[in-house]
Amino acid sequence: MIKELKRLQKEALTKLENLKSPSEIEKIRLEYLGRKGKLTNILKRLSYLPQEERPKIGRLANAIKDKFIDELDQRLKEFKDTSVEEKIDITLPGIPPNVGTKHLITKTIEEICEIFISLGFNVVEGPEIETEFYNFEALNIPLEHPSRDAFDTFYISKGKLLRSHTSPVQIRVMEKEKPPIAVVVPGKVYRPDAVDATHSFMFHQVEGLVIDKEVTFSDLKGTLSLFVERLFGKDIKVRFRPHFFPFTEPSADLDISCIICKGKGCRVCSNTGWLEVLGSGMVDPEVFKAVKYDYNKFSGFAFGVGVERIAMLKYGIDDIRLFFENDLRFLKQFPI
Repeated sequence: MIKELKRLQKEALTKLENLKSPSEIEKIRLEYLGRKGKLTNILKRLSYLPQEERPKIGRLANAIKDKFIDELDQRLKEFKDTSVEEKIDITLPGIPPNVGTKHLITKTIEEICEIFISLGFNVVEGPEIETEFYNFEALNIPLEHPSRDAFDTFYISKGKLLRSHTSPVQIRVMEKEKPPIAVVVPGKVYRPDAVDATHSFMFHQVEGLVIDKEVTFSDLKGTLSLFVERLFGKDIKVRFRPHFFPFTEPSADLDISCIICKGKGCRVCSNTGWLEVLGSGMVDPEVFKAVKYDYNKFSGFAFGVGVERIAMLKYGIDDIRLFFENDLRFLKQFPI
């Protein structure tokens, strides 16, 4: 039996040296260590040996079995290591990670703010949950004012609501600081609008405020004309149309020549050749009274830009809902 055990050991180790795949390792294991394996059968026959021979042959059989198992494990490990090396060619260029990009709205906000920063403005932010005082009353929109219907938005509790514009931050800045002031205020705003291709109950604004001595409407026109030129290009024409806002007087809408048809008239501009992009005006004296500014000493102008509208014009997007649906097929079109 000792000779048979040594023969099996030599035979098994020789076969292990010539293996070519992990599946062959399993076949060899079953051949020698399975329920009917060659080494298993020898171990079963130990009970038929004389009592005095069992310990010696048993120790030899177990030693051969342990060595065989170690060799099996070692060969299996070698195959795994070789398999990894075959799949990974370290000489090839690495695979770049799938890195996200800035959302188009974020990109547009940053672009707008950077233009005004270059003109000497500071960027400030404020709370999205506001009081009626900051959202309405300090901006010359008392409870009975007709325009309040379009601004009344989502109330959180009595006297507190989601802001309907970023103008409340302008009031907060004026309460804390004295002129000269030049700030832009980006952020989300909320209004009771039905959602469609051009409207959303939540959207983004960048509003601006300039307060100093002897600020005139000419300063407003010059600042906003330069802003439009840097945003859309020098070929864009600008016009101001009279409008009404409770917190500015006089007030004006700013239009640009249609960037699609170059002012000739098309479906986008309703064949007028012009596109409205922002509202503006000189700060109303009632607003100065709310923040205890001397309106005989100081003057200023304010404006508000709808970020989604700017992005839709710049990038040819025809549905505002695309910004918020998180469809990667849309977002990946703008690798910023």
